[in-house]
Amino acid sequence: MKKNKNMACTNCSSTSGNAPGCQSKGSCSSGTCGKMPVFNWLSNMVLPNGQEPFDVIEVRFKNGRKEYYKNKNSLNIHVGDTVAVEGDPGHDIGVVSLRGELVRLQLRKKKINFDHASAKVIYRHATASDIDKWKKAKNRETESMYRAREMASKLNLDMKIGDVEFQGDNVKAIFYYTSSGRVDFRDLIKLMAKEFKIRVEMCQIGARQEAQRMGGIGSCGRELCCSTWLNDFRSVTTNAARYQQLSLNPQKLAGQCGKLKCCLNYELDMYVEAIKDFPAPKDKLKTKKGIAFMQKMDIFKRKIWYSYTSDPSNFIELALDRVQEIILDNNNGNNPETLEMYVEKYPKSPKHDYENVVGQDSITRFDKIKSSNNSRRKKSKKSKSGVKNKL
Repeated sequence: MKKNKNMACTNCSSTSGNAPGCQSKGSCSSGTCGKMPVFNWLSNMVLPNGQEPFDVIEVRFKNGRKEYYKNKNSLNIHVGDTVAVEGDPGHDIGVVSLRGELVRLQLRKKKINFDHASAKVIYRHATASDIDKWKKAKNRETESMYRAREMASKLNLDMKIGDVEFQGDNVKAIFYYTSSGRVDFRDLIKLMAKEFKIRVEMCQIGARQEAQRMGGIGSCGRELCCSTWLNDFRSVTTNAARYQQLSLNPQKLAGQCGKLKCCLNYELDMYVEAIKDFPAPKDKLKTKKGIAFMQKMDIFKRKIWYSYTSDPSNFIELALDRVQEIILDNNNGNNPETLEMYVEKYPKSPKHDYENVVGQDSITRFDKIKSSNNSRRKKSKKSKSGVKNKL
């Protein structure tokens, strides 16, 4: 059975049991080794007679950055090919991540007004010399980032340089930074251009964009959503946590970027729809015994806990249907005797009667066995020593 080369990257596979990771630094030919992969579900679609394929190609660069280029020269390009594209200035090297009719849908989804007249073009397939120069430029990124941080620190600039991306021809570099306000980095650009001998471009990004570029593992144990598939950053508020009955603990609600977790919005619509059946927390139940107020509620079990104002520490568990009946009676002017009348009694779980014969439930059962063995060994040693003394 032949393996499909587009299903996995040979540079990432483990040969001796140890996974070495990707050694190609994003230049894998599989098209699936990288951030934000896209499955082209329109790849097998047959175009109508007389219609030419869409000539715009999606090219992926470092850390999931994607740009769209025009295939002006009608090159035979496939997903995963390394191509040389038009830069500003010079040329850049990237990997083709998408082609065909799905690119048209991506442009429509991202609301990109692609101008074919002034669009950047794809020059050629990357040659061996292009790839060698590209790898040399990539090897300069880490050292340049640390050096740029030292320069910014000496100039007392309130900014954090988080990532550097060199262009494929090694004549330009983009420095991504985060800052709480505007930064005058004109002196910094002069110093970096003088030392690195390149054209420097500064790009300010937010905390979420920084986490997207850096990547990492979330509190759920999976890779960050923003670095794998999520590219639409919607605003997250504390109301999302309140609707889901979560504790308003900033340490638990904040993600790696320091902002509220994006996953708080995933199930928010379901909670908002389910909570419509529940009464408002300010609604109180009137009984002849007294007035009861809401303590907490469980959306999944559809239960609410109430307490009397005279005895707030005593929680009374009521089903949602019972609470709605009491509210309906209160609106009609009828007050029940007590809330305990509406408490549902659940059958108790049966107890298993068994005898602990061999002591299998004892936590120290192994310690007892160990101590008995030690005592036996001591007795045997004493007996042997006594025999030797007699001899």
